[in-house]
Amino acid sequence: MLSRHFLRCKVLQELYACQMESKDSSTALREFDYHIANLNQLGVLQVSLLPLMIDVAEQVMEEGKKKFRPTQTERQPNRKFVDNIFLHRMADNFELKKHIENWGGCWQLNADLLKEAFLDFRQTKFYSDYLSTTGNEFASDKEFAIGLFRYLMNREALVGTLQERSLLWEDDFEQIAQYNYMMLKTLGEDTFDEAMQWPVMYDARVEKDKDGMDFARKLLTDSLSLREESDEMVRERLQGWEFERVALMDILLINMAVAELTGCPSIPERVTVDEYIELSKEFSTDRSKLFINGILDRLVLELRSKGRIKKSGRGLLSAPVDAIEDETEVQQ
Repeated sequence: MLSRHFLRCKVLQELYACQMESKDSSTALREFDYHIANLNQLGVLQVSLLPLMIDVAEQVMEEGKKKFRPTQTERQPNRKFVDNIFLHRMADNFELKKHIENWGGCWQLNADLLKEAFLDFRQTKFYSDYLSTTGNEFASDKEFAIGLFRYLMNREALVGTLQERSLLWEDDFEQIAQYNYMMLKTLGEDTFDEAMQWPVMYDARVEKDKDGMDFARKLLTDSLSLREESDEMVRERLQGWEFERVALMDILLINMAVAELTGCPSIPERVTVDEYIELSKEFSTDRSKLFINGILDRLVLELRSKGRIKKSGRGLLSAPVDAIEDETEVQQ
């Protein structure tokens, strides 16, 4: 599931692209939807490495047996890895197999990278310890598979192969990997089988995912429609500073915040302000958090006094307008 923080990041990226390329709202929405759908492709490409490693291990074992003078270990290899229950359930899952057929082709072109990754992984203590484990097979196999996933997600060659497929995936890679890591940990022995609905980053069949996308799409369109108005609000509050000298990311973040404050009645004002301060730490300058905080604190007061902010839900009612303090000008 895509968090709202992550969705705000994606909306910010799309607004920046609109600024650079002068897109209209329909084009921006279409490209935003495409980028979100592509996150599922990245997620599948990441997890598809796990079942593929079974085939790689089988290949390495067969090559060892065919050597002119194979060792005893090569003649009779330990098959615990290739018989891993958790990995086989992944390989047998109907939806995951379909996703891999649609999106997983890049690994077929990088077979040498997969083999190299397996051979290196086989030298780790984690791998050798696993071969000697006993007890609950599903639990130990699952723990091993998750450890293998973490190892693969830190292989620079594999990461680079994926990031080369999309400019946006370099920023998204860690977030999607973290999602997949947490998702794999939730798969239980009783429910994880070939018929299980495979979890992806965005699934329109899931109500929370649909609500998240509705929020993001509205935030994008509202931000675009309110851009000129929010820019003027910022201009009016700059004293001794030219609007053109304000960082573009700061302008876009304030624009998004105004759109969210006025268009999302279920989100508390403080949550919105805090979110955009956090985003400024990720995407803008060191001083941006102070500038954005100062501007938004005063914009909240003005928008509330004009009846533009209307919150609904328990604990979300705004303070009375007559309790609002007089505004003061903000200097960057």
